[in-house]
Amino acid sequence: MKALRSAIWLALVASLALRALAQGVSTPAQHQLREIYKELVEINTSDSAGSCTAAAEAMAARLRAGGLAAQDVQVIVPPGGPKKGNLVARYRGTGAKKPVMLLGHLDVVEAKREDWQRDPFKLVEENGYFYARGAADDKAMVAVFIANLIRYRQEGYRPGRDVILVATCDEEIVPSNFSGIVYLLKNHRDLVDAEFALNEGGNGLLDKNGHYLSMTIQAGEKVFQTYQLEVTNPGGHSSLPVKDNAIYHLAGGLARLAAHDFPFRLSDTTRAYFEQMSRIETGQTAADMKAILRDPPDPEAIARLSMTALNNSTFRTTCVATMLEAGHATNALPQRARATVNCRILPGEPVADVQKTLARVMANDKIKITPTHEPTLSPPPPLTREIVGPVEAVSSQMWPGVPVVPTLLAGATDGRFTINAGIPTYGVNGMFRDSDGGGVHGLNERIRVRSLYEGHEFLYRLVKLYAGGS
Repeated sequence: MKALRSAIWLALVASLALRALAQGVSTPAQHQLREIYKELVEINTSDSAGSCTAAAEAMAARLRAGGLAAQDVQVIVPPGGPKKGNLVARYRGTGAKKPVMLLGHLDVVEAKREDWQRDPFKLVEENGYFYARGAADDKAMVAVFIANLIRYRQEGYRPGRDVILVATCDEEIVPSNFSGIVYLLKNHRDLVDAEFALNEGGNGLLDKNGHYLSMTIQAGEKVFQTYQLEVTNPGGHSSLPVKDNAIYHLAGGLARLAAHDFPFRLSDTTRAYFEQMSRIETGQTAADMKAILRDPPDPEAIARLSMTALNNSTFRTTCVATMLEAGHATNALPQRARATVNCRILPGEPVADVQKTLARVMANDKIKITPTHEPTLSPPPPLTREIVGPVEAVSSQMWPGVPVVPTLLAGATDGRFTINAGIPTYGVNGMFRDSDGGGVHGLNERIRVRSLYEGHEFLYRLVKLYAGGS
């Protein structure tokens, strides 16, 4: 009877929260979230001019003021990185089960004020959107986690397992000497050890008209590997040009790379993704998704789907030039030409084979290919019913009829480190993103106001289902 009353009460609270969202009304919990979100967004945490430590300390103060014990809220700064602090907070439960980790990152990619329409480090609400650097990646999720821990404390909620918030620095920098999650796993494993983790990487998808399309749950991510391509040359006077030109050698190789496609390959996760998306999409796209699931897959369907960046990155390894540097004077032949090529490699594909493919595609022995760091492999975690069931349950409550779709992340997150440390990590946040990606890592990053508050409610309920208790 007690369990039934709790379920009825939760359903009533959820119904009121959703009604408030639909009417644009700010509830006390949403108002609290907005204050936390605004403070976090407006602390610059970029590598060049910001401080993760300042953000970690501000959020730690919020948690302590919200009722978490001071000894359970720690700001941990790695040696030699005074601005690279990380936040670890533990919301204590009964201990009946091993903890669940709520993983997010405090740092953001660079943002130049002169390039943005608005100050990237001021939260601007405009036409139903929040604009700021980190508005979506990843300060929305971190702010929601913090607000919900405070909300749990205000309710007197006692979970059946500890809930550990881990907000890290330098997630956006690869490689980094101050990776927060690497440092914590190596030096403070007891503080962050968990049965599994919830992380960024999965989100809701909207169609071009802003209608709900699907809710994704990310299981696994592609391997992040960067290479430096370099051609050196004796150079000389520009009035006496020769064919043996460092820039021409490199440019020719990059042109061949631009025309190259790595092989098509589906894993269990990506096969399930296209199976479900083929029932959501319509017309030629739906037909093509069905056609690539056949044995053998239809090459024309693959070609058509490859024209969409998301589809292309889901079913093949990609390598793309991201930076160029060449020459030393306007009136001299170039002595050196360099390019940075970033690869996102499908799980299970040998990294060494990708470098061999690059060398074959470059087809020029003068182009030296050097990896910039050791790759971190990221085997996909299992999508068990214990993990997927709660996501489906909450999603069906909030967005009836919107399917939950498993997905492989083309980007890189801290999850690759937790997975390798034996902590299965899943991306899911309940925040719906526009079809163009919302400017994440680009200009004028944004998230719908509605989406932030929906993610707030979604994660509030989801964590309770995973944590249990009363």
